[in-house]
Amino acid sequence: MAIPRKNVVSLTDTPYYHCVSRCVRRAYLCGTDQYTGRSYEHRRGWVEKRMLLLSQVYAMDICAYAVMSNHVHIVLRVDDEKVKNWTSIEVVEQWHKLFKGTLLTQRYVQGGVVEPYELAALNECIEVYRQRLSDISWFMRSLNEPIARQANKEDGCSGRFWEGRFKSQALLDEAAIIACMVYVDLNPIRAKMVQTPENSRHTSIHRRIKAARNKTQPRDLLPFIGNKHIAALKGLAFHLKDYVELVDQTGRCLRNDKRGFISDQAANILTRLNIAGDDWLSITNEFGRLFTGPVGSVQQLSTYSEHLSRRRRPCVRACQQWFG
Repeated sequence: MAIPRKNVVSLTDTPYYHCVSRCVRRAYLCGTDQYTGRSYEHRRGWVEKRMLLLSQVYAMDICAYAVMSNHVHIVLRVDDEKVKNWTSIEVVEQWHKLFKGTLLTQRYVQGGVVEPYELAALNECIEVYRQRLSDISWFMRSLNEPIARQANKEDGCSGRFWEGRFKSQALLDEAAIIACMVYVDLNPIRAKMVQTPENSRHTSIHRRIKAARNKTQPRDLLPFIGNKHIAALKGLAFHLKDYVELVDQTGRCLRNDKRGFISDQAANILTRLNIAGDDWLSITNEFGRLFTGPVGSVQQLSTYSEHLSRRRRPCVRACQQWFG
């Protein structure tokens, strides 16, 4: 039985979530359909462009993503404090970037007169928008629905394009976050679509490497801010150089024609997270199979389960084995 989304997301425990949407039809979302020979490669650009647009509207940051042939991976960070600090007018302006809103909110954002008897309805509407702008389900809905309509129009058909529900799993600590990000970034290499991360277009690692060559970081992705936790900065507490090297070294190990190993130079993150090289390769190569629920240390998993009033700790054996 599917678990209600409210029983999966606990921002008290973690703002990081790994989301996956899969295409329901035999025809591919992107790439070349092996049955018809028709290319849908251009659709990768649709998904990537829409995803990055949504990160500028919702109070969410994209940590990693990969647009594959029949599914999409996204690692999101929900910025709950950001949406709480938005003023009422900012909330409405953000919402109107995607949706029409109501006649009342349109009048409000245009500076029109709002009568006293309308204030209660307006405030209620604003609070609904505020909640939705930090809701993972609304983010994924805003991504999937337009892509489905556009793809159906191109295919000249109707009906479902995506599976009924997207999969989401909580990433409860730094080890789980980094492991999942590398797993997502290496999807094209694992699928033997490309041989190196810098050539895996429509992924976050491709975007990060392209920006790094100009000594910058992508503005539309959550940045790496180094190993020091700086309260004034929002980002991933690792160095970008270490992460890129780790992805590159891990990708080499996953290739069948290379024996490969994680070099000492690229193992800074693994040392900090206390993960053995062999374990790391197993985790990043089989993350989707090993972990079907929340991921992190057993202690974090216990706290997460308690906050969601779960009688059992999901995925506890896997978490204990790989992150214990």
